[in-house]
Amino acid sequence: MNAPSHFKGKEVIEHVAEAQAKGILSSSEIHGTEIPGRISAAADSARDCSIFLLLAWTVLSHGNISPQQILYYLAILGFGLLLWKAGRSAWLGWSRLERMHRVLEQEKWEIEHHRQQERDELGILYKAKGFDGKLLEDVLDVLMADGDRLLRVMVEEELGLSLAAYDHPLMQSVGAALGALAATVCCLLGLLAFGQWGIFIAALSMVSIGSALAAYHASNRLIPAIVWNVGLTALSFGAVYFLIQYFFQTP
Repeated sequence: MNAPSHFKGKEVIEHVAEAQAKGILSSSEIHGTEIPGRISAAADSARDCSIFLLLAWTVLSHGNISPQQILYYLAILGFGLLLWKAGRSAWLGWSRLERMHRVLEQEKWEIEHHRQQERDELGILYKAKGFDGKLLEDVLDVLMADGDRLLRVMVEEELGLSLAAYDHPLMQSVGAALGALAATVCCLLGLLAFGQWGIFIAALSMVSIGSALAAYHASNRLIPAIVWNVGLTALSFGAVYFLIQYFFQTP
């Protein structure tokens, strides 16, 4: 017996697996799929800005520029980074919402035109959760009776999307701006108070905080996340520092 046209020649279980893979791709972006957008944007912005300001200081400090001028240059760069990170996070958020709306419209159309096939898909999903027999049929009857509830369940169960995890793009933009602001202020204060060791320690601290924040909200291990990000920061700083020493050292 041929599969219904809604499944495009596939078995129900194959269609469900394909839909879930599509949902993962639809939800994924630079900020990931689990962490709330504003938190991810703030953590990402804090790490990026800290590393950028540290590398910028490394380059500027080897030129014929006074410490006060370096401080001004870093403040200006920090402001530019704040605008870039905030605007970029907002744009990514709007793009993600646009994809979400497209997925919802497609799933709504399928519910309206292929209700029996949607019921079959739900049956596969809930049977895998342990439902069977009359209990399974009762659950399916309840879900199929409410179109709005059915749409939410199909999006979350079939496509693997969590609608509650999507922050408004402006919230993501604010998160990115706060992350960039915190990194800039911390690095400038470290440089102003303690000189070269101050900005280095401040940058590593902001990278650690951003990494820990992202790892905590993603339920990942904190120590490996911090160690990896701090290690990569130190590697980048060391590479730039020694390359400058090699190519621009005084004879």
